[in-house]
Amino acid sequence: MTAPLPRPGILDIKPYQGGRSKLDGVAHVAKLSSNEGALGASPRAKAAYQAIAAELHRYPDGGCEALRAALAKRFGLDASRVVCGAGSDELIGLLVHAYAGPGDEVLYPEYGFAMYPLYARANGATPVTAPETDLTVDVDAILSKVTDKTRIVFVANPSNPTGTMIPASEIERLRKGLRPDIILAIDSAYSEFVTRNDYSPGTELAESTDNTVMFRTFSKIFGMGALRLGWCYAPAAIADVFNRIRSPFNVSAAAQAAGVAALEDTAFFELCLAHNQMWRPWLAENIEALGLKVTPSFANFLLVHFPAGDVPKAEAALARQAVIVRQVASYGLPNALRISVGTEDENRRVIAGLTEYKEGAA
Repeated sequence: MTAPLPRPGILDIKPYQGGRSKLDGVAHVAKLSSNEGALGASPRAKAAYQAIAAELHRYPDGGCEALRAALAKRFGLDASRVVCGAGSDELIGLLVHAYAGPGDEVLYPEYGFAMYPLYARANGATPVTAPETDLTVDVDAILSKVTDKTRIVFVANPSNPTGTMIPASEIERLRKGLRPDIILAIDSAYSEFVTRNDYSPGTELAESTDNTVMFRTFSKIFGMGALRLGWCYAPAAIADVFNRIRSPFNVSAAAQAAGVAALEDTAFFELCLAHNQMWRPWLAENIEALGLKVTPSFANFLLVHFPAGDVPKAEAALARQAVIVRQVASYGLPNALRISVGTEDENRRVIAGLTEYKEGAA
């Protein structure tokens, strides 16, 4: 007898591995490997989470009515076109499941988020990459890779793990260059960190077209990664598809309550944004002062480049400062580390660790 076999493509998937969170023998580490909010979650979100404890025996609101209303109010959206999920990852997976399968292609930039090809293969579709220019999404390169099999194009803006972004005009040019039957999926997980006036997370295209979806998350600036809460804004017909195939209670009551509270706590949001605006350039300037190259970032992390073969040495020096960062060799960047913006103390420990590395390499 033979054992049951999964569908073709599934065994070709390399399981996703998140950033490390522990160092042997170290009780308190600076975990700068997962781009989590440096200041944590809003105090009001924490209080809302705790208040749900008395209602743990109740199913959550399957329609996320209050959360969708809060998102619509905060960002000026049509609540009926907002769909919430267990992290934006779930919704990205549902989009691929609904619109791509065997014989189809899912296209994304070469340094795109690792979940795009994973979901493509899980649904029998073929992942296809387009080269980037200077670690930045190249619209013309993406368009050159479109075939009659292309069903979805993913673009993260800002991108992970590079931190680079393209302006709204380039996203619009990409949309216009794609066939109407191709979905443009804009992954805007880091959009809240961008303050440039030529940037858009994709709201307008999701609002004005029938084939563009914008994805957002509460895991980054809102500091709520543990609750797995994300959302998307989609054309009515695509939102309807999401609601037909998602699990009926896919977002916990605790996540919904905390999400509403986080959206209402605008003062804490502004504090988190100001923190990133101060410490991201500080980190970049101090790392560059050590003679290391840093890719200009518009998110809450930096991509730092090292001489060939030096990543393990740099990582070890940072670990001696109880700092954990992220290797990005799996993205095709073996000589770089991704370092999240942390608290003041954590950021200073990063510089201390990299200084030790440079002194040892001299």
